[in-house]
Amino acid sequence: MFNRRATLAGAAALALALTLTACGQNSEVSSEGSSEGGTVGIAMPTRASERWLTDGKSLVEDLKGDGYKTELVYGDDDPKAQVSQIGNLIKQGVDALIIAAIDAKSLNGVLQQAADADIPVISYDRLILGTKNVDYYVSFDNEMVGRLEARHIIDKLGLEEGKGPFNIELFAGSPDDNNTKYFFEGSMALLQPFLDSKQLVVPSGQTKLNQVTTLRWDGATAQKRMSGILTEWYGSKQVDAVLSPYDGISRGVLSALTSDGYDSDSKPLPVITGQDAELASVRSIIAGQQSQTVYKDVRLLARAAAEMVDDILTGRTPRIDNTGEYNNGVKVVRAVLLQPTTVDKTNYGVLVSDGYFTADELK
Repeated sequence: MFNRRATLAGAAALALALTLTACGQNSEVSSEGSSEGGTVGIAMPTRASERWLTDGKSLVEDLKGDGYKTELVYGDDDPKAQVSQIGNLIKQGVDALIIAAIDAKSLNGVLQQAADADIPVISYDRLILGTKNVDYYVSFDNEMVGRLEARHIIDKLGLEEGKGPFNIELFAGSPDDNNTKYFFEGSMALLQPFLDSKQLVVPSGQTKLNQVTTLRWDGATAQKRMSGILTEWYGSKQVDAVLSPYDGISRGVLSALTSDGYDSDSKPLPVITGQDAELASVRSIIAGQQSQTVYKDVRLLARAAAEMVDDILTGRTPRIDNTGEYNNGVKVVRAVLLQPTTVDKTNYGVLVSDGYFTADELK
């Protein structure tokens, strides 16, 4: 499959230019390098979350350093736009594709075009579903992300010491993102025993995944749902914890809570988890509002994806961590998994020591 690509040699890139082009509801970022190593198409889902901007920038820089040109596009949360963008990358003759899907089930047709053109596909962070035309998956251990969020709630509430009962509400990610189920299952594996023992109580009764998802991981959608829960189910009760899978959702939940009078001595904020260590949420953690986030150094994820592309296009066998767990409904996709880190007010300094943020940015 990769004979044509095995002839490509990695040479140092000389230049990188980024241009933004508005295209209706989607936008593209075109990255040009001077290279003989071939061109890699990169399809990212959105610019609404700072982490995806970091992913895109890191992928371009790493691939440039490995001697490749890049074409970077952002779908701006529009699945149809992303399909069109990927189709355009295929027509341009890219040598490999790195795709973080908006809708995990929407890419079957366009990825058949990639297969017909002998273009390898790496599913980036979000597993692409329902197609045989995915070669590899690069992500963090997503079930562990959920476990870290649940562990923080358990420790902060003292559940293993028998404390309780406490009121908790559950939030999950977008229903069209395959990672959502891994985050939720990881969390519930640890939280379910305390729900069964009634140390944790969900006053809204919304405990099933299909009841707690948040389309497109949207903070405003989460805020609206949390406000509705508070109005209908709480009254004189107070929320003690909120399982949130992502910082943008966490900030939406926080907005609903503060509008309802939380963040005072008489009505303290609940324990609120998160993910992605976004700057606004890290500052919120330092200020004592959001309680925790899961730090995933996406620069390392980008490096892993770039190394995999280089291996593929130079005829080497990529290093794989997992060969059996990530079934996309058609095939088991070979995966590289990185480990996440829990971050709260006690250890946020790791973000500075890692160079993820500067100390001034966190002030």
